[in-house]
Amino acid sequence: MSDLHFKTITELAAMLAAGETTSVAITQAVIDRTAAVDAQVKAFLSSDPEDALSQAKASDERRAAGKSLGPLDGIPIGIKDTLAVKDQPLRCASKMLENYVSPFDATCITKLREAGAVIWGRLNMDEFAMGSSTENSAYQTTCNPWNLETIPGGSSGGSAAAMAAGEAIATLGTDTGGSIRQPAALCGVVGMKPTYGLISRYGLVAFASSLDQVGPFARTVEDAALLMEAMLSKDPLDSTSIAPQGETNYAAALKEKKGPWKLGVPREFFGEGIDPEVKANILKAIDWYKDQGCEIVDISLPHSELAVPVYYIVATAEASSNLARFDGVRYGHRSDEAKDAMSLFTKSRGEGFRR
Repeated sequence: MSDLHFKTITELAAMLAAGETTSVAITQAVIDRTAAVDAQVKAFLSSDPEDALSQAKASDERRAAGKSLGPLDGIPIGIKDTLAVKDQPLRCASKMLENYVSPFDATCITKLREAGAVIWGRLNMDEFAMGSSTENSAYQTTCNPWNLETIPGGSSGGSAAAMAAGEAIATLGTDTGGSIRQPAALCGVVGMKPTYGLISRYGLVAFASSLDQVGPFARTVEDAALLMEAMLSKDPLDSTSIAPQGETNYAAALKEKKGPWKLGVPREFFGEGIDPEVKANILKAIDWYKDQGCEIVDISLPHSELAVPVYYIVATAEASSNLARFDGVRYGHRSDEAKDAMSLFTKSRGEGFRR
C-alpha cells in the first residue's frame, strides 16, 4: 500500500469501509511522503505528525465501533496557513504573526472535524495571500513538484503543491482573485472557488473581505464535491454566509448522466497578451470536449477588460483596511527599536511585513 498517499478520497473511503486499510496507515503514508519530498517541494510551514496520528487513531476507533462519520472520516487534509486551527500556528506566511497560535478553529475546520477528517499541517502561501506564485512567503519559496525550477502558482501554492506531490489526500486553500484556481491549473490538480457565502469565512484571516472564499483542492472533481458538502453552512459567526439552496449532495449529482454539455468560450479571453503555448493547449482542450459530444458556443463577455482594474481597486482598498490592524499595538509583531508612537507603527510594520 505504498501508494496510499496518491489515492483519492473516494478510493480510500471504499478501502476503509472494506477494512482494507486504516486511517492510521493512510496518515502515516502521508507523513512519510512529506518527510521524503518536502525538503524539495517546501509546501509545508509546519506539521504535527503526532497529533495527526492521534486523530487518525480516533477515526479508526469510531469505524471499529460502527460509528463512521462518512467518506471524509480518517482522511488527512492539509490547511493553508491563513485558516485558524486551534493550537496550531497561524502566521499567514508572515513574520508579522510569527509567534501567533490560534485559540480556535475556523468554521470550515470545525465542519471538517465533524466529518471526521484528519487536520494535517500548515501549508505555505504568499504572505497574507497577496501574490500569485508563492514566492512571496516570509519563510520559503514553494516549488512546483512537476518541475522544481518552476512556481506552483499562488497564493495557495503550498496547498496545490502538497496535492501534486502526494503530501496530503486533499487540501484547503483560499481564493480572492484566482488563488485556488491558478495554482490548481499550474500543479495539475482540481481546485474550486465556491460561490461567495457558501463556506463560512469565520476564522479566515482576511485579505479582501468581499472577495475571499475558502475552497478545496483535490485529485478529482468528485473529491472536491465531497469536501464542499462537508463545509457548507449558514454560519451565525459570519453574516455573509448563506444557507445552501437546491441540490447539495454534489457527489451524488455528479454520477447522474447529464449532457452532452454546452460550453461557452469567451472570445475576449483570446485577445492581446495570451501566450501562444497557453492558447494552443486551450484549443486542444476545446477539441477534446467536442470529441466528447459537447457543443462549443462562441460568446462575448464585453466587460472583461474591466475585471482586473476593478479587482485592484476593490482588493487593495480592502487589504489596506484589513491589514491596518497589524500596527505593533493591537496585533502582530512589535518593534523593540521604536522610540515614539509613529516609529512604533512604521518600524513594526517594516519589520513584520516582507519587503
